[in-house]
Amino acid sequence: MLDTPRPAAPAAPRPARSRRPRTPPLPSLPARVGAAARRLHAATPPERDRAVDALRAWAILGVVLGHWLVTALVVPDGSRPVLHTASPLQYLPGLAPISWVFQTLAVFFLVSGHVTTRGRLSAQARGVGYGPWLRRRLSRLFRPVAAVLVLWAVVAVALLLGGADPGTVRTLVKLALSPLWFLLVLAALTAATPLLTRLHPVWPLAVVLHVDLLRFGFGAPGRLGWINLPAGWLVPFTLGAAWTRGELCGRRAGWALLAGGAAATAGLVVLAGYPASMVGVPGATVSNLNPPTLAAVTFGLAQCGLALLLREPLRRAMRRPLAWAAVALANLSAMTVFLWHQTALMATTATGLLAGRLPGLHTLPDRPGWLAARLAWLPVFALALTVCWAAFHGWERTAGRRERRAAHPGADDASHPRVDG
Repeated sequence: MLDTPRPAAPAAPRPARSRRPRTPPLPSLPARVGAAARRLHAATPPERDRAVDALRAWAILGVVLGHWLVTALVVPDGSRPVLHTASPLQYLPGLAPISWVFQTLAVFFLVSGHVTTRGRLSAQARGVGYGPWLRRRLSRLFRPVAAVLVLWAVVAVALLLGGADPGTVRTLVKLALSPLWFLLVLAALTAATPLLTRLHPVWPLAVVLHVDLLRFGFGAPGRLGWINLPAGWLVPFTLGAAWTRGELCGRRAGWALLAGGAAATAGLVVLAGYPASMVGVPGATVSNLNPPTLAAVTFGLAQCGLALLLREPLRRAMRRPLAWAAVALANLSAMTVFLWHQTALMATTATGLLAGRLPGLHTLPDRPGWLAARLAWLPVFALALTVCWAAFHGWERTAGRRERRAAHPGADDASHPRVDG
């Protein structure tokens, strides 16, 4: 007989599993960056002139990229690690326009004159005396310098004890500490701010004109040109003070400075024989920057005019949270970036020696291909600078927080990036 199929036994009910609430996925990195940028944008006081911060960031970026593009540490063939500096402008004079783009010190002094004058007037209104105000300013300027000096003192001693070539050590230390001349001039102008608030820019411009006339027209000693070191940068600084007084609000002033400065610079280069490069070139008989010449000052006037014309477009651009966050971060780290960018260049150059002489890093900058290779090294320099920033930006932030707390008790550091020089 065939077996009759039996009905299947009903399956036992499975015990209900407790459902745990799912953890929401973490937001992506772009989402987190965007959220942080929006918070910073919302926390920034609406009356803040963000164009000032953007101009300062532009000036810092120009100086850093300019140094990275025109400074070469050359290792001769077949030698032990002996470095000497060179510049592509020395071998390829057609690259002089690079210096027109990246020599942005005049913009820095323009912004510094504006915010330093404004800061002094604000301190006076709050009853803060000149002494305490100046101490806070100079403390924030020079406190980050201590880390640079200590590190390079240790490095120099270690290199010399290790048998390094003294000329190489001298080259490295000079390159690392070269930004300090800028801070010394800025400190002197800051200290003299109460005397400079009403000074018309034509007066320091006249000093530069007469010094150059004596040097190049009447054979006066070259050391006379160092009078132009404070006088030349006093021109954009006093323009910044005039900006604070409301004398440069219209676009007409910007166009006048841009057109007049550009025309004067072209005339001095073409007709008077001034160098076309706006930075120093090794081996050149005349440098437009060390000390500043009349051509460098008139070129700075053109830059200041362009900066004044860009104020409104920059204010509109800074309404975008991401753009404003990038500018605010640059301003919060301005001193660290300025002081350590040459160290980042040299650290990359020294590390690269482990792989031999690398094009664009250790080779002579005498061919256009060198510049293409150097452009490829810029991200590596930026990475090295990021390491320096992570190690040393705390020195700058600490000094900045002390100044802001003394001047504005309860102020939020994140929403008040510094622009003062």
